[in-house]
Amino acid sequence: MTSESIASVRQLHAARPRPVEGRYAHGAAADLHASGSTTLERPVPVRDSWTLRLLNVSVAAIGLVLAAPLMLLIAIAIKLTSPGPVFFTQVRVGIDRRRNKSSPSGYRRTIDYGGRLFKLYKFRTMVPDADRAGAVWASPDDPRVTPIGRILRAYRLDELPQLINVLKGDMNIVGPRPEQPAIFMRLREQIEGYAERQHVLPGITGWAQINQHYDSSIEDVRRKLQYDLEYIRRRSALEDLKIMLRTLPVIAFRLGAW
Repeated sequence: MTSESIASVRQLHAARPRPVEGRYAHGAAADLHASGSTTLERPVPVRDSWTLRLLNVSVAAIGLVLAAPLMLLIAIAIKLTSPGPVFFTQVRVGIDRRRNKSSPSGYRRTIDYGGRLFKLYKFRTMVPDADRAGAVWASPDDPRVTPIGRILRAYRLDELPQLINVLKGDMNIVGPRPEQPAIFMRLREQIEGYAERQHVLPGITGWAQINQHYDSSIEDVRRKLQYDLEYIRRRSALEDLKIMLRTLPVIAFRLGAW
């Protein structure tokens, strides 16, 4: 993460918009708000937590080995059809391991990004410097997307490099999708309970991803949040395995992608 990236995020944080009028609390988030709880995370026994992480790492390692030839072909295709780098990296918000956010024992941050920042890897699907306009959502007919990029995004093949993020410990295969810091801080102000999704490692796929398409509006985010909070309450190695298996037809039939 470059000093320019950090400076940019801090500027956006300082200038973040005021919360929209009213607060939003639906479903699981409403239960959280009403109960006064600080987290929806269901305590996971240490043994089960290790089992869950081992499953995700094992799948990521096997996936990288099996996908290596395809990833090489994708890299060549990107390089031959579009100027610029093969990979796209972007700072995202990861897990928030703080249990007492007011504690003076080293858990306080100068700027509360909502979680540990990390560098996410993807195959580049857009023209170089596509994010110069700032943090914005992609759209179905986004002119920034390259021809090869449209194919990669349709089958979610651009996400394959994130298997490296899983091995590094930034992500799991399954979990809430990690968001850009500027967008995360904006959504945290607008949607009640949004920050609760950061109590688990973010994922490449998730309960929200197999039930909803890519985000294109605040309403999409609200709907996805309910799926994320539901996943956090019931997460387990078995649940992760089920979601991984249900992700396969989503990819094969290009469901909810653009």
